[in-house]
Amino acid sequence: MTAVPLPLIAPMLATPGSLPPATQDARWAYETKQDGQRVMAYLPGDGTVLLRARSGEVITAAYPELRPLGAALGATPAVLDGEVLALDRHGRADFQLLQSRMGLAHAPARAARRAAQVPVHLVLFDVPYLAESLVRLPYVRRRARLEELDLAGPYWSTPGAVTGHGAEALRATREHGLEGLVCKRLDSVYEPGVRSRAWIKIRNMRAEDVIVGGWLPGKGRLTGLPGAVLVGQRDAEGRLRYVGGVGTGWSEAERTRLAGLLRDAASDRCPFEPVPRIAEARWVLPRLVGEVGYSTRTRNGMLRQPSWLRLRPDLTPKESAADLPEDSGP
Repeated sequence: MTAVPLPLIAPMLATPGSLPPATQDARWAYETKQDGQRVMAYLPGDGTVLLRARSGEVITAAYPELRPLGAALGATPAVLDGEVLALDRHGRADFQLLQSRMGLAHAPARAARRAAQVPVHLVLFDVPYLAESLVRLPYVRRRARLEELDLAGPYWSTPGAVTGHGAEALRATREHGLEGLVCKRLDSVYEPGVRSRAWIKIRNMRAEDVIVGGWLPGKGRLTGLPGAVLVGQRDAEGRLRYVGGVGTGWSEAERTRLAGLLRDAASDRCPFEPVPRIAEARWVLPRLVGEVGYSTRTRNGMLRQPSWLRLRPDLTPKESAADLPEDSGP
C-alpha cells in the first residue's frame, strides 16, 4: 500500500452555550461531551497512523496502542476527528488518569510502559476527509459516512449520536455523571480551526459549599484584590482539607466586597490540614462559606474547573454541607 498525502486539518471547536430552542430541537444532533484529549488521526492508506493534538503537535508515540488503527480502513486515506480517553474502573473518562499518558510523545519507552498500565480509548465523532475532502458536506452526511466505516476495535469506537431529544440527552449525561453534551446542527459544515456556533458544548457543573481558608493576591488590574480564594472541605475527622483555588465567577463589586471580608479574617496560621504548598498564599480564619460550581473531582478530591457562585452568609462553617467524600485523600 502507498501513503496518500493528506491535508492538514485543524479541529472544529464548539462554543459554550445552552440547548437549542425546543422548536429547533429536530435540527440538531447530540453527542456526549468527552473529558479527554482532542486528536486528529491521519490514516494515509499505507497501514500507518499519525496523531495530532489540537495544537498540531504530533503525539502518535504517546499512544502506541492506537497504531493498529492505521490499518482499519485498508488503502482508503482518511482524517478522523476524535478524543483520546482514559477510563476508570466504572468505564467513565478520567482526565487525571489520562494526564499520566499525555506529554510522552518524545518518550516512547515510557509511553509503552504506561500503555500497559493505563490503556487509552479513542472515540471518533467526525470524518472531515475520506478519500476526498468532506468539510463542505453537512454534519448529517459526514456522520453517516463515519458510521458506515464501522470503526470499532479494542482501543477505538464510534459512539452514537441522537437527533432531537436534546433535553433528554442532557439529563442522561447528568444522571450518569458525564461531563456534558455537544449539540451539532445537522446542516453544519466542518469549519477547521473555528470555534463555531454550529457546535454548542454544555458542561455539566456540580455545586457544593466550601470554606474559605486563604487567598492569592491578584495581579495587573486585580492588584489589591484577591486573584483567587483557597477553599477546603471537612473530612470525616473534622479536618479542613484543601480542595482547590477558585479564581473566576465574581463581578468586580463582588470581588471588592470579598477583599474586605478576607482582610477582616486575616490570620498568620494556615487552617488547612495538611498545609498545601502554595506560593504567596495569604491565610484567613475559616469562617467564610461559599458555594462553588465545578465539573468533576480528581481522585484525591480536588475540584476541577471550579467557579465561584456566591457567598453563603446563611451558613457557618459548622453548618455547611461541605464534607469530603470518604475516599478523598489529602
